[in-house]
Amino acid sequence: MSVVQTIDDIELRGKRVFVRVDFNVPLDADGSVTDDSRVKAAIPTIHKLHKEGAKIILASHLGRPKGERVDSMSLSPVAPVLSEKLSLPVTFLNDCVGEEVDRAVENMQEGQIILLENLRYHKGETSNDIEFARKLASHAEVFVNDAFGTAHRAHASTFGVAELLPVKVSGYLIAKELEFLGEKTSSPERPFTVILGGAKVSDKIMVIDALLDKADTIIIGGAMAYTFAMANGKKVGDSLCEPDKVELAKSAIEKAREKGVRFLLPVDTLGTNALDFDAKSLGETKIFEGDIDDGWEGVDIGPKTTEIYAKEVASAKTVLWNGPMGVFEIVDSSKGTFAIAKAVAEGNGISIIGGGDSVKAINQSGYSDDVTFMSTGGGASLEFLEGKSLPGVAVLDQK
Repeated sequence: MSVVQTIDDIELRGKRVFVRVDFNVPLDADGSVTDDSRVKAAIPTIHKLHKEGAKIILASHLGRPKGERVDSMSLSPVAPVLSEKLSLPVTFLNDCVGEEVDRAVENMQEGQIILLENLRYHKGETSNDIEFARKLASHAEVFVNDAFGTAHRAHASTFGVAELLPVKVSGYLIAKELEFLGEKTSSPERPFTVILGGAKVSDKIMVIDALLDKADTIIIGGAMAYTFAMANGKKVGDSLCEPDKVELAKSAIEKAREKGVRFLLPVDTLGTNALDFDAKSLGETKIFEGDIDDGWEGVDIGPKTTEIYAKEVASAKTVLWNGPMGVFEIVDSSKGTFAIAKAVAEGNGISIIGGGDSVKAINQSGYSDDVTFMSTGGGASLEFLEGKSLPGVAVLDQK
């Protein structure tokens, strides 16, 4: 596997460095940051650049303003949070291109940190417009990508700018993502157990396919388990499923059998006759083994399944977890997901949380400090695990 150059491989002092970070953080109605984990993830890279005397220009998107200035999607609330975490001043600019930015960058001192306004206020960001990329690149001599969550997109700030600058390397965060999602799953310590949950088989089938060549055991949970249940001839009641993906599910089960990979599906399910996601409530609940009755839907793995899965996870030397076991956002259907989080956290091996809802779940469970690595990518994690080339990584200088 090719390895990209990092900020440790280049000269930084006095250089203007354009750093693509991922500060796409949730904000509340007052515009306050409600989860600063993405800001925290960028700190080691920014500290290194500061220590080495680089002139640091940070750029990110937030939300989907679709090329227009939307006040509720401004990055301005991130600047004080970042400043506090760094214990350093951070200058926020009201745009990411234009005269104000040109002047500020021209007058930068070594170690100074500037945070640009939301890149997606400009349509040229998502369309990878060459003129917009040139304006961004004109500020810098070095490109650093540390935004794994957008590395699967060939946008102006993740790809276009990199193509225009002579030096393009990764920050520590992307380097870590490539190490854990790449090396540690390609040549894993065995036994290697993969836990896959979430709603759709169609979202994960390519990942399942790729990981069947690497894993010893694959554990299935979440709503996609009901599509696999249908593939095995079971009735799933009103559970969320994809009848048109049953053949795909059958072929995955067959491929696992051929390769000698243990492919574990739920043996029991927590069902409800009324799910209200907005009110975070369930109606009556009961445990089903085998078929699920009409009028009922599965919302979590059952207690027997939880016990089997937790035991399997405990014996693994490498665990990769992507996707919850049920509707963990509702207390009454969160037990399975949180029990798996506990088993992953208490295991003796390497534990890798593959982005998206799994990170949310492990944070909510209180076990986030006890896992080896949490990916910051959602779609990027999945595409990388599928074996796809990520434009924001492929464009960087190789070692």
